[in-house]
Amino acid sequence: MPQMREYKADLHIHTCLSPCAEIDITPKRIVDAAVEKGLHIIAVSDHNSAENTQVAVKIGMERGLTVLPAMEITTSEEAHVLAIFGKVSDALAMQEIVYRTLPEGYHDEDRLGYQLIVNENDEILEFCKRMFFGATGLPVKELVDRVHSLGGLAVASHIDREYFSVLSQLGFIPPDVFFDGLEMSAAVSRQKADAVFGDYLSLPWITSSDAHNLDNIGRRYTSFSLESPSFEELVKAFKGERRMGWDF
Repeated sequence: MPQMREYKADLHIHTCLSPCAEIDITPKRIVDAAVEKGLHIIAVSDHNSAENTQVAVKIGMERGLTVLPAMEITTSEEAHVLAIFGKVSDALAMQEIVYRTLPEGYHDEDRLGYQLIVNENDEILEFCKRMFFGATGLPVKELVDRVHSLGGLAVASHIDREYFSVLSQLGFIPPDVFFDGLEMSAAVSRQKADAVFGDYLSLPWITSSDAHNLDNIGRRYTSFSLESPSFEELVKAFKGERRMGWDF
């Protein structure tokens, strides 16, 4: 029998590349905070971009923390979807698809905040001018299919929210959209989630911090019983082959 162990995972953390995040939430500081808070797996998931994932994965490897490259992608219906990958190259391939559908124009730093690409020493490499904080041209079904074609997991973000969620924007989960899981935000308890979203128990549920600042990292996490803190084991958990859950 394989030896299983409990791992804590926060699969929704923004970096300073997301315009709505604090500028000090750099990959290096994220990894430091995650290690300090006892997390074993995190996903760096900026809005519509994966530019800071490679450095985050590198720093995580040096610190013994599994960092998964991810994105929080906004569909054409303005619903948020977490796209989580096992390899940076897959996340960057998804980024290319997303970038082709982003609206034209330049990001307004004065109004919306900075979008920073940084290195492992917190040095700014670029003030990114793409318009990340908006909808892509990808409908939810196409987006989920694209994520799966690259070997990624597609998780509907914070479905309990009244905005930017699949349920708030569409009113239901279309039967031809095959999410790997649903995410509950830090604002909802497990008891309330069971009462309100019980119709969707056929899909795995996770909860995450959706951290936009360092203090919120790990305020919510999902526990997984895995052989190792790897993407491959995480995929097995979403398929029901490993135990996962949360009871906040």
